Amino acid sequence: MRDRYAGKWYRSLTFVQKTTVSLASGGSVVQTWYEALELPGKLRIETDRASKSGTLFAHDSVFSFTNGKLVRADSGLNDLLVLGFDLFALGPDHAERVLRHMGFDLTRFHEGTWQGRPVYVVGAERGDTVSKQFWVDRDRLLFIRLLQRTRQGYSDIRFNKYEPAGGGWVATEVEQLTNGRRRLLEEYTDIRVNPELPSALFDPGKWATAPPWAR
Repeated sequence: MRDRYAGKWYRSLTFVQKTTVSLASGGSVVQTWYEALELPGKLRIETDRASKSGTLFAHDSVFSFTNGKLVRADSGLNDLLVLGFDLFALGPDHAERVLRHMGFDLTRFHEGTWQGRPVYVVGAERGDTVSKQFWVDRDRLLFIRLLQRTRQGYSDIRFNKYEPAGGGWVATEVEQLTNGRRRLLEEYTDIRVNPELPSALFDPGKWATAPPWAR
């Protein structure tokens, strides 16, 4: 994946996200989130700009903010940031260490099809839909699906509707299902490739004072 897009894949990205959260009652809530990422390992998600609330991923740490105040700090990786973006920036040895740390058995591998296209499946043998695994479009070498068991049940996350972005690609729709039911739908607009982003955006100590990137 890295070799295919070496020297072409973007290093930074911003977009506006329409987030539709499905409720257990059958209804839904629609929100607007603002996201900025810098590869590898940095992702800022502003879930409520007015109250300066959101989440910051910085390499192997995650920070949560409410009303501009840090309310939680912990270790952890964002699986989708790694699979959908970081793998195009990390060296192969580094990527392998990260993927093993995330719980993927890299000795398990098979080929299959998904939505009529050939895919590689990493982390599971053929017929195994229980083990933690990620799927890659064979022709374009793009991450398209993550399957795993969670505390909430069986999770199926899909990167859909890829569009060219600079020399790389962006999935403009991300669909998250739990036990076969859609839980979250993300739709990306106003996508900007390789913007100059101030380092303060990814500094947890400057969460509330970092300049906004979106117009």
